[in-house]
Amino acid sequence: MAMVPVIGCPPPLTTPASGVYLFSEGGEHLYVGRSNRLRKRYFLHCRPGSQQNQASFAFRLAREATQQLEASYTKDGGRKQMVLQDGFRTAFEEAKARIRRMSYRFVEEADQTRQALLELYVSIALETPYNDFNTH
Repeated sequence: MAMVPVIGCPPPLTTPASGVYLFSEGGEHLYVGRSNRLRKRYFLHCRPGSQQNQASFAFRLAREATQQLEASYTKDGGRKQMVLQDGFRTAFEEAKARIRRMSYRFVEEADQTRQALLELYVSIALETPYNDFNTH
């Protein structure tokens, strides 16, 4: 939280390779993630060409916007089928654009176990509404 957030632009080239990141909007902390390629992961969340399996946070926002909240693990109701729907595809693109406007913070952490624990801790401490740790 001590980091001055990056807003409306990509993370600096000096971004560490591995760590935990946070997306916030208007002072509300929304989503925490972790990656061994922080800068690349940022772009996967929000670039226009990111697919449904790359932009998980945007996909979750699009589900909420279209009221399609129940996950389906079948081919017919899966992510690939959802993005073919005009309304959902539009919501998905809008969600990626929304993420590009969000505040973005990160902290370096290379150790995988510490990274996982830090992601979980930050999610719980900041009560990020778009994280879940459900098993599928």
